[in-house]
Amino acid sequence: MQLTHYNTHFTKQTFPITLVCDNITNAPNIGSLFRTADAFGVKKIIFCGSPIPKGRKMTKTSRATENIVPFEEKETILETLDQLKSENYFLISLEITNNSQEINTFRFPHNQKIALIIGDENFGISETVLNLSDAIIHINMFGQNSSMNVVQATSIALYEVTKQFSKK
Repeated sequence: MQLTHYNTHFTKQTFPITLVCDNITNAPNIGSLFRTADAFGVKKIIFCGSPIPKGRKMTKTSRATENIVPFEEKETILETLDQLKSENYFLISLEITNNSQEINTFRFPHNQKIALIIGDENFGISETVLNLSDAIIHINMFGQNSSMNVVQATSIALYEVTKQFSKK
């Protein structure tokens, strides 16, 4: 028998992970990020840059998780990252660069809160933000394309982080 959210018995858990979104503006992506953050027990989402579009397109994909997952909206990512750094967060950017590490071999710190930074749907994470990061990770890709949708990439990254946290 297929289970539904009414009869599953997953253990609810929150991980010390804050998702930092740098200028994510697509309403369905934002809704999906709320849903993904809820599924993976993310502590909080911080949206930096443009205000998030609240409306039917966002709420349709979020399935009301925007009412469950704590979130903040900030004007600039640089001030946000400075604040997180002062709170002893380990800043990890999810981006393909010439010095990024493979996500499947990266060891996430278990003794520190994590800020997972995801970038703009079109331009990714800025060089300035990458330079402020404690680590840059990427997802190996085996096709011709060199990028994937920000929500898909975030889901893969959160799966890997929470998998490692669950094993500690």
